Amino acid sequence: MNKRSAGIIAFVLFSIISILHFIHLEHWIILHEGFLFACRWIFIASLILFAIYKRSLTTWILVAMTIGVELGLDFPHFTPNLQFLSKIFLRLVKTIVAPLLFGTLVVGIASHSNLKQVGRMGWKSILYFEIVTTLALIIGLVFINITNAGKGIEVPPALLKELPRSSEKIMQEKMLAILDSANIAYPPHLLEKLPDAPGKNWEDHIIDIFPENIIKSIYEGNVLPIVVFSVIFGISLALLSDQKKKPMLDFAESLAETMFRFTKIIMYFAPFGVGAAIAITVGHLGIDILKNLLLLLVTLYLALFTFLIVVLLPIVLFVAKIPLKKFIQAIKEPVSIAFATTSSDSALPIALENMEKFGVPRKIVSFVIPTGYTFNLDGTTLYLSLASVFVAQAAGIHLSFGEQLMIGLSLILTSKGVAAVPRASLVILIATASTFHFPLWPIMAIYGIDELMDMARTSVNVIGNTLASCVIARSEGEFDDKKALAFTPD
Repeated sequence: MNKRSAGIIAFVLFSIISILHFIHLEHWIILHEGFLFACRWIFIASLILFAIYKRSLTTWILVAMTIGVELGLDFPHFTPNLQFLSKIFLRLVKTIVAPLLFGTLVVGIASHSNLKQVGRMGWKSILYFEIVTTLALIIGLVFINITNAGKGIEVPPALLKELPRSSEKIMQEKMLAILDSANIAYPPHLLEKLPDAPGKNWEDHIIDIFPENIIKSIYEGNVLPIVVFSVIFGISLALLSDQKKKPMLDFAESLAETMFRFTKIIMYFAPFGVGAAIAITVGHLGIDILKNLLLLLVTLYLALFTFLIVVLLPIVLFVAKIPLKKFIQAIKEPVSIAFATTSSDSALPIALENMEKFGVPRKIVSFVIPTGYTFNLDGTTLYLSLASVFVAQAAGIHLSFGEQLMIGLSLILTSKGVAAVPRASLVILIATASTFHFPLWPIMAIYGIDELMDMARTSVNVIGNTLASCVIARSEGEFDDKKALAFTPD
């Protein structure tokens, strides 16, 4: 047997078992529940066999998700015992956040933001990137508020108890525990009667952006202070002489690459963490959670398509002023690679080559596209804004417009530099949830369909960066229209 045969067997079994369940649900023929149960697990066994031959992490994640759904439906009382697996995975992912953000931001700024060196082109690129990513973020927020994909999930009290608590309440719980251990009596339900810390106003939120103690920020998982520290550190490094800058820049680059490899290693545990999380979620919430995830997927694709039509298409026609048909031919191959691999890095070489053939000078394309991989993550920013609000909606947390803008500000900063690696957005999404005190269980549910979402958002990242190189070349008066019109794909 080979991969193809195993895939055919799994597909045939899926078709037959789907028909049997449809017949049973329509009451055309009443089948024994034990028979249907056995059929589903036979299909899962065929999926496991296919995954063994496929040898793909993505396949194993999807298989684990299927197993998790089945466990949640068939053994809802057993699934809480699997919670330790999802918690281990989340802990490992959280360890990535601070060093990854520090390494990528310092390298991105210190390598590319020496304004004496890049001059006018640097300012234009950064300004363009921030305008376009902000528009992407707004579109993501608009669509998730229209579809409300996360609303309507009936959340059991057991899951609501997992919502992050204020430091004031945690301290009160510790004090009551001390009273209990000393056998000192206190009124019943005292914890509920004790006042919580007052909510923060807009001034407090702004103050919290700036680091008081960087080690404390890393320990508490506060992302924005880490980002601000990294940005200032990167600017300071950029202002040093090359001799003094090189050792620290090499360290930051090595740190970033190490954390990318660290992420890759951790992702091998993802099937266990995701499978367990889906099992627990379905066990608690039932099959309805899958409807919300499907609506989230549809929302993302509609939002990304709208971004392409409403934002990028006018830039092609009226800002860059390039031939649309030839541009599509030039980006078709790198976008296809990005879609298939869910990695912007894999598309970088062919994107650089094709844009140079398309009429963008090498000195511009070699600056703008790599810089865009750090600062111009249109698809990722849109996805993160949409997914963050989905998490809040799933947990029943109402977000005001101002709070959503604050999340947007956080995402504009924290999404820089991590989109080139598959599933790296998960790191930023978890960090954002921790910063704004959202629960993490909806993120684990999202992760089950993240592969399908990653394909689209990574493709949009590549489209946005290739277009950015044309915009900057046009603004510098160095775009070669003859090359663009004469472009033919290899």
